[in-house]
Amino acid sequence: MTPFGFFNRVSQAPTKPRPATAHLEYDVAELYEGVLSQGDAGASDAAPLDEKLRQAYFWIVNNAIISPHYDIEYNNGASSSHVVGDAKRSLHLPSGQSYSSYVLLPLLTFATRRKCLFVGGPGRGKTASAILMGVLAGYTPREVKRAMQHGHPQMTVADLLGNPLPADLVNAQNMADIRIAWRAWLGMRVKVIDEYNRIPTRTQSALLTVMGDNYAEVLNHIYECPEAAWYMTANDDRGGGTYEVIEALRDRIDVIVQALAFNARFLGELLARVEHNAKPEELVPPQIIFSEAECDHLILEIRGITISSEVRRRIEFFASQFELLETAGIQFEYLSKDTARLSEIDWAQFTSTNTGNDRLKDLGQQTRNGLSVRNLMTLLIYSKAMAYFRGGQEVDLEDVRQVLPFVLNDKLRPDHDAPFFNQPQNLGFKSDRLSWLRYLFDNACQEYDRLNLDRDDDVGELLTQLSSGLDGVSEREVRSRLVRIERLVQDRTKGRKLHGHLYDDLLALKYLHQRYTNYSIWLQQR
Repeated sequence: MTPFGFFNRVSQAPTKPRPATAHLEYDVAELYEGVLSQGDAGASDAAPLDEKLRQAYFWIVNNAIISPHYDIEYNNGASSSHVVGDAKRSLHLPSGQSYSSYVLLPLLTFATRRKCLFVGGPGRGKTASAILMGVLAGYTPREVKRAMQHGHPQMTVADLLGNPLPADLVNAQNMADIRIAWRAWLGMRVKVIDEYNRIPTRTQSALLTVMGDNYAEVLNHIYECPEAAWYMTANDDRGGGTYEVIEALRDRIDVIVQALAFNARFLGELLARVEHNAKPEELVPPQIIFSEAECDHLILEIRGITISSEVRRRIEFFASQFELLETAGIQFEYLSKDTARLSEIDWAQFTSTNTGNDRLKDLGQQTRNGLSVRNLMTLLIYSKAMAYFRGGQEVDLEDVRQVLPFVLNDKLRPDHDAPFFNQPQNLGFKSDRLSWLRYLFDNACQEYDRLNLDRDDDVGELLTQLSSGLDGVSEREVRSRLVRIERLVQDRTKGRKLHGHLYDDLLALKYLHQRYTNYSIWLQQR
């Protein structure tokens, strides 16, 4: 038995809790039995992909990455909560299987082939975590480390992508004759960029093309990159680094995961690694390594997870809270924070005008921007991935709630001058952005329930009616629908303050009115 054999052992027990058929005694010696037998390995290999993904998570969190921070909390029934300290912070003891975001979010990024940024101080294990993701994809630790791109102030586009062959530069008659020695990392299914905020701005633009469009270009030669999971690291993503990261590159990052402080009670784990010279990336069990075909199938299964209309409507309602800015324009369509951003007017001039809305309760008053299409698509795929990881066939509202802060971290930007953040009880939200984002979602869901929008959604009914098509709809029926739309507009604009969800409803009603108007004109001309 190898001295550290227990390290690369995968438990035979299923990771998804099920009703037990017999009582099993826990045996500490089981930890030191060594690698599974060949028969057990075969059984593990035959596990469904969601089970294999969970096996990977539990091996990493229990053996590789020391992260006892279970900040993604699920409950099965009642749970206990304890108030601690002068600031009266709550310590929750969840009653359901909960997870460490520092391990789970990178793993979901691996499964969905998205882009994850690790942030945190030096020595917190950011690079080690990224290397582990590469090993899960079937690469050796040496391959991952050699392919890793290290950001530095002198990095050129050629350093990042590849060089033209010198002989071709001398002898070529045209650009097509010049061959490019492409960097090996471009063809990998896991890509790691260490300290990405130390890369010069010009080189960042080349990196953006690879990240956003999956190809690299040098001297008019194109290298098509495979779909990949991306991992970036930064010691400080709030302005630190040698170069400011261009906005378009930051926007391509799907989730941001913070490396939390080391818990000194786990120093024994570090001691064991020192004494045995153990490196987790070199001890990954073969049972949790995914082949290329498995990675391809994994994303297909995740996309097949359904999102119910009830959950989707709550996401819609949440997203509608933030884009509206009444003072930004004159025409109704331009009453948005993006209009204000594109202008040269100071932000304070827009927010200082009182529209009559409660600036403490209106969630839209707390942000400087709304959500983009990319943000919402990312939220949907990570919600599906979370439900899949937990063994579900459908996304639960709690799945959305748990992944949302990591997806929208750095995407939904707070306005720290808003009255909400100046309340003594809310000062902590200025620095704890994850808790603030979850607070926004919880309050949006409460308002959704208060308005009874699950049962009272005339606009949703009209959109569903239109989605069934216009074939065979008579002119009389069109006039009837137009009358209903106009009555709804009149009802929603009569003596009511303008909030984000109402703004979206009115724009949707205008869209419906235009569709039926155009169809009515077509019927008359026909």
